[in-house]
Amino acid sequence: MRSMDTVTLEDARRVIAAGEEEAANQGQPMNIAVVDAGGNLVAHIRQDGAWIGSVDVAINKAFSARAFDVSTQGLAENAQPGGQFYGIQDSNHGRVMIFAGGVPLMSGDAVVGAVGVSGGTGEQDQAVASAAAAAL
Repeated sequence: MRSMDTVTLEDARRVIAAGEEEAANQGQPMNIAVVDAGGNLVAHIRQDGAWIGSVDVAINKAFSARAFDVSTQGLAENAQPGGQFYGIQDSNHGRVMIFAGGVPLMSGDAVVGAVGVSGGTGEQDQAVASAAAAAL
């Protein structure tokens, strides 16, 4: 049996802290979620004032980034009409998010989890997710 590296709770806390810092810089409260290598939730925070409706969106962005090992922004580019992944958002019981804010978490060349962010514009979500992922 082959073992797989995955993010730990300590890793998730570090990723989330970096995301919180960038969200503060953006002036936008966010939901930030981290999933492990299996796509399972490790940790989630909803900053004061962040949209309640974005809780599931952040978690599902993290899931999507891990499920396909690509940023949700990149997935979105290929999910447009005529694209190779058109309609993918209907898969996985509707959990697949096809807009910015989900980023795989890497350890060397291996995907060990993902972070998902929701609560601002796509650009804000992506900036927060990228800053969070860089903390790993």
